[in-house]
Amino acid sequence: MTIQYETATTLPPEPQFTELIGLLAAVFTNQTPDAIRDDLLAAANYPVLLVQLACSANRIIGCKLGYEREPGLFYSWLGCVDSNFRGQGIAAELMRQQHDWCRAQGYKTVQTKTYNQWRSMLLLNIRSGFAIVETEPGRYGLKIVLEKSL
Repeated sequence: MTIQYETATTLPPEPQFTELIGLLAAVFTNQTPDAIRDDLLAAANYPVLLVQLACSANRIIGCKLGYEREPGLFYSWLGCVDSNFRGQGIAAELMRQQHDWCRAQGYKTVQTKTYNQWRSMLLLNIRSGFAIVETEPGRYGLKIVLEKSL
């Protein structure tokens, strides 16, 4: 299986946009596709948006999205891999590429937030050099805030 990685600073055009929403809705079952679409469209207005896609056989199988939170600080916002393609290093590769892009753009820190229920993502973040810096109340319980110096 060949995986192609794509990087853009805008949301993908149709039909990829709808496909991206479908992938995110399949993984993040606590949100409706309409809510995900609204969140993505709102993110399109950020001054700096990074969209990374992992594709196989012309199908999106993974993604990582983030944006500039403030000068020098990049927020890694959403990421997931289709359940049929997990365990192949796709999430780690998307993260590696995101951090390489961030370094090239001059960012000093990457921040992300997650919930304990997403343990595989939490563990990947820790293995990749993130440190837990705080917790905060979130929509679905306690959010874990992690940061990594680049």
